[in-house]
Amino acid sequence: MKPPRVLCLLLLMLPLSAVAGVDAWIDDAMAPVTRALSALVFFEVPLFGARLPLVVLWLVAAALFFTLYFGFLNLRGLPHALRIVRGAYHDPEHTGEVTHFQALATAVSGTVGIGNIGGVAVAVSVGGPGAALWMIVAGLLGMSTKFVECTLGTLYRRENPDGSVSGGPMYYLERGFAEKGRAALGRWLGRFYALGIVIGCMGIGNMFQANQAYVQVVNVTGGFGGSWFGDKGWLFGLVLAALVALVIIGGIRSIARVTGKVVPFMALFYCAGALLILFMNREALPFAFHAMVDGAFNAPGMAGGALGVMVIGFQRAVFSNEAGIGSAAIAHSAVQTNDPVTEGYVSLLEPFIDTVIISTMTALVIITTLYYVPGFTEGMGGIEMTSRAFERNVAWSPYFIAVAGFLFAFSTMIAWSYYGLKGWTYLVGEGRAAEAGFKLVFCLFVVVGSSIQLGSILDFSDALVFLICVPNIIGLYLLAPVARRELARHDRKARRIAAERAPGSS
Repeated sequence: MKPPRVLCLLLLMLPLSAVAGVDAWIDDAMAPVTRALSALVFFEVPLFGARLPLVVLWLVAAALFFTLYFGFLNLRGLPHALRIVRGAYHDPEHTGEVTHFQALATAVSGTVGIGNIGGVAVAVSVGGPGAALWMIVAGLLGMSTKFVECTLGTLYRRENPDGSVSGGPMYYLERGFAEKGRAALGRWLGRFYALGIVIGCMGIGNMFQANQAYVQVVNVTGGFGGSWFGDKGWLFGLVLAALVALVIIGGIRSIARVTGKVVPFMALFYCAGALLILFMNREALPFAFHAMVDGAFNAPGMAGGALGVMVIGFQRAVFSNEAGIGSAAIAHSAVQTNDPVTEGYVSLLEPFIDTVIISTMTALVIITTLYYVPGFTEGMGGIEMTSRAFERNVAWSPYFIAVAGFLFAFSTMIAWSYYGLKGWTYLVGEGRAAEAGFKLVFCLFVVVGSSIQLGSILDFSDALVFLICVPNIIGLYLLAPVARRELARHDRKARRIAAERAPGSS
């Protein structure tokens, strides 16, 4: 533990100007590697006049396959999922560390982030209102992928001697492939996935979130030219790192307790604000719904027409809810249950909350504002678009968006710290020293993300996170029959319990 602590102290003692110089040097050094990886991961192919990123096609095709394979469980399973979240089937004596609701809250905190505020606005600005409809469709399809991931993550998780559990794609890749006689391949894919999630958590799940939270605070306190925080990113990072440390130091139980309170609050907080704006824009709602449907199937001014709009909507959805990435299965697998399918059902709610509800709220706010101020999105960044749309009705909305953005970023960071931790312990082994070292480094990266710009590093981690969807989806295809077997077993049990509870049963 001494070397990381010494390193941390030395870095914090460095002058900010020296750190800024390191920023430029790292960016220049990483740029060629990042460009090469991004070109591979986000390779685009021309299709009917549109350019389709293969990674998006890979994820959406899997979501469509699993939706059909499980007979539209993504829709018919929602009532059962709600019953499980409310406490049905919960038994504190079962293996695991958190309740179904806490596991869901932790996973939702990892997916609901800055992209729900800014990324959706960009998708609507570029692809038009029709992109929002395809985003919803992709979100509904992604629910099926989440079901398979989280069922398998819970089924193949490892029980540790101290009573904790470790699960996720690395475990079902290793153990599931071993059952199929491909043990060596499974171990290799599991390690590749674990390494990817460790690196990815430091970028997309940490530095990017810290930087965006800092930028929001600066913007609402006078901007970089007038805010007291304008040149104090390091101080903001230290405070944010301390808040993160207070949560993650206690492990998944502590994270789940916090997300169980923060996630419902932040979701209701943001949705209440969006509903207020939509109520004030109620005259424009018929226009918004018509524009979404018409734009989804008829977009003559868009490159690739309707297909181009579909690509943008699908891309925003898969980037937002991360269905197929496998990260959420790490959080869901910590649940207290001896029936893995119960958590598969619960995971259906995650893309529904993230994409179908929260992202759609943002899209409707943007589209209804376009009714009153056509073209208002031109020349603006994503979060700025959403902030301006809110501000048209309520003058103090930038503060509201800043608070929402901070909560979204903070919750994402604490969830991704757990994802990265489980990837790390998969690689180096379980132990207090390994966990403490990882958490210390994670908090250090919070300070780095708030203080300096590391565009190449962030782009590299972003590409790597989507690269690991390749082995994950391969594993899901291979193990889908296992998930369907577990589903049939659970459904028989559920019918038996329902019959026993029915009035008049003996």
